Amino acid sequence: MEKRLKIRQIQDKLFTVIVALFSIAIILPLFFIIFYIVRNGAAEINWHFITSLPKPVGETGGISNAIVGTTELIGIAALIAIPLALFTGIYMKEFEKSKLAAVVSSLTDLLQGVPSIVIGIVCYLWIVLPLRSFSALSGSVALAIMMLPMIIKSTYHSLKLVPDSLKEASLALGTPYYRTVMKVIVPAASSGIITGIILSISRVAGETAPLLFTAFGNPFMNLNVTKPVNSLPLLIFNYATSPFSDWQKQAWGASLILIIMVSALNLLSKIMEHKWKTTY
Repeated sequence: MEKRLKIRQIQDKLFTVIVALFSIAIILPLFFIIFYIVRNGAAEINWHFITSLPKPVGETGGISNAIVGTTELIGIAALIAIPLALFTGIYMKEFEKSKLAAVVSSLTDLLQGVPSIVIGIVCYLWIVLPLRSFSALSGSVALAIMMLPMIIKSTYHSLKLVPDSLKEASLALGTPYYRTVMKVIVPAASSGIITGIILSISRVAGETAPLLFTAFGNPFMNLNVTKPVNSLPLLIFNYATSPFSDWQKQAWGASLILIIMVSALNLLSKIMEHKWKTTY
């Protein structure tokens, strides 16, 4: 009996060591990537770099247009995707036994697996060709389509965690159905919904492929949604593939800023999830 117990203890410790090793093996590449980006990009970041426009080769320029463009693209994409995805997730939960809800769920899973470059080509055909111009609007639509599946799924699964007793109690008090949904059920699931929204934003913040066919890029500051606009991923792609060492160095600086932005969004989602976490 003691021998069998010792064997089990050894197996338990061995399993723990194996799991720890695999965990370290997964985390180490991430640390190496971050370390390499910080080492190469930290020296490029300063106030002039953040607030200035790009300059010709040989002159010290900045990336302010890319930062503003990224904010513009994500902001418009969020305005398009959040309401549509939120109401879709609510419909899937409230009418989950209907055939339409099942079809929407399957299409959402399918959309989540579509490569981003394909979405960019589709938006090029839908918007860029009819308008005869690359634009921030077409780029935002592409990013919004990519955001939809994550927000829909997070909304649906968050609403699933809300007990039916809350809905029944609200309806029993005479509250209209639409007010019950918007004032009772959705606020109760707000933690998961907001987390899904923030994670979807952080996911599309670094997308480059769809923007190559839609936003295209712009060396100047632009706030017109019908004209081409630059973004951090586009700038990084163009500068990193250029033959000029100055641009390549600036690409490392832009990469570090993009990493900081995405990390801040992920940290914000964790804070909000912990702060508003509700146990039923």
